[in-house]
Amino acid sequence: MKVLEYMLKKLEKERLHMTLIDPDKQSAEDAGKLAEKAYKLGTDAIMVGGSTGVTQKKMDETILSIKKSVDIPVIIFPTSAAALSVHADAIYFMSLLNSRSPVFLIRQQMMAAPYIKKSGIEPISMGYIVVEPGMKVGEVGMADPIPRDKPEMAVGYALAAELFGMNLVYLEAGSGAPEPVPESMISAVKSEIDIPLIVGGGIRKKDQAQRAVKAGADMVVTGTIVEEAEDLESTLGEIIEAVKS
Repeated sequence: MKVLEYMLKKLEKERLHMTLIDPDKQSAEDAGKLAEKAYKLGTDAIMVGGSTGVTQKKMDETILSIKKSVDIPVIIFPTSAAALSVHADAIYFMSLLNSRSPVFLIRQQMMAAPYIKKSGIEPISMGYIVVEPGMKVGEVGMADPIPRDKPEMAVGYALAAELFGMNLVYLEAGSGAPEPVPESMISAVKSEIDIPLIVGGGIRKKDQAQRAVKAGADMVVTGTIVEEAEDLESTLGEIIEAVKS
């Protein structure tokens, strides 16, 4: 079964949770252990990527370690065309829609496309939208983050993604953001699009995950909490339970 098909079938029954692991934040062995814990807690997929410091070697080693530890899809969350991996199940073939630079709108994708086609990795087309504060991804991606009080801007970008034929829309507050994407923005976007909506950045607590899902998120991503939590079973477990309840 293709990864996108797997996601869409699961969405018929429940909301999904995805765990983001940054290859630059720990060893490949530790990444595998983190992924295994998240898998046992009920996460639906492992995303692998980060804003800086991700090399081809780190990506390959991390994905291979994770694949040994879990029986769920491993999806590349790409930093650039220079750090991909044939070992992943799929890749988010995404455009940072509110970037000021064509590098992140289309040029990285142009460079990655031949590799993806040749490798056979499943591409999942996605419109990626950075919301204030944007954090490192907003800085690196040269984004004009969507102001938190301007949901209509997020709606416009999300609709553009859908009309371009993209499979998913991702609202991203940025890894480590002090606050998640506003619920009003999630609701506004979800009410206007007919493709699944992913929300990530700043979700560290059960109630934040609950509010994101209630507002309309189809999939919730957590990353920083996975790296920092002392009691992963309790913290991440509660978030996953909140997403699926």
